[in-house]
Amino acid sequence: MSEAERVTVTLKGGVADVRLNRPEKINALDLPMFEGLRSAAQRVAADPSVRAVVLSGEGRGFCAGLDLESITSMRDGAGGTNRLAERAEASIANLAQQAAYLWTVLEVPVIAAVHGVALGGGAQIALAADLRIVGPDARISVLEIRWGLVPDMTGTAVLPRLVGLDVAKELTWTGRMVEGEEAVRIGLATRTAADPRAEALALATEIAGRNPHAVRAAKRLLEQSGRVPLAQQLLDESVEMGRLIGSPNQTEAVQAWFEKREPVFSDPG
Repeated sequence: MSEAERVTVTLKGGVADVRLNRPEKINALDLPMFEGLRSAAQRVAADPSVRAVVLSGEGRGFCAGLDLESITSMRDGAGGTNRLAERAEASIANLAQQAAYLWTVLEVPVIAAVHGVALGGGAQIALAADLRIVGPDARISVLEIRWGLVPDMTGTAVLPRLVGLDVAKELTWTGRMVEGEEAVRIGLATRTAADPRAEALALATEIAGRNPHAVRAAKRLLEQSGRVPLAQQLLDESVEMGRLIGSPNQTEAVQAWFEKREPVFSDPG
């Protein structure tokens, strides 16, 4: 199965429906899956008509993590270099990290819809999204400690921001399973839904109906919050507001509201 078949992308109404597509292995991560996730994120990033993304998995679960049976195929020959550790000259992330990181740095909102398991690398891909809608019976685990390893797909950077440093350490050191309701309670997930994908697609469609320039600006500001000095944050707020006020899409948002109709926005150029 090629990388394009490993991760499918369907575009509809400004929403990119991205699906891990290796259901017979619960979407376990082999080299084509890593490459497929990178290619899918790059494709979405290059399409200005995309206003929101839903990331989900086909079959019984979101992603079972690294396919241990395929580890040897991730090396260039016997004793060769680990291809997952390859780092393009212009990227701060290696191939394994890009499978998660590229979703975090997309300019548009990314919603992960998690059912079944999200283990190890699968959990880190879900954590890379802006929002996570999970099934009540979903099971999430930072599982690397089971194999004597550490999270290495941006998990150590993202997890503490979501759950706090102490909980991040506990989850990482134990690898214990966290189910849907607890995941919401501790910050691993945004909310639960009986049908996470349907809920995520509905939310993405709602977001896609908002001013795409404002949505992107809000994501930029919220992502940098706490990472830049307060003075810079406040300045950037005012800069973004100055760009938005009076712009064609902002004017259209106001007019559509008062005319009680759906707005028609132009995509970012």
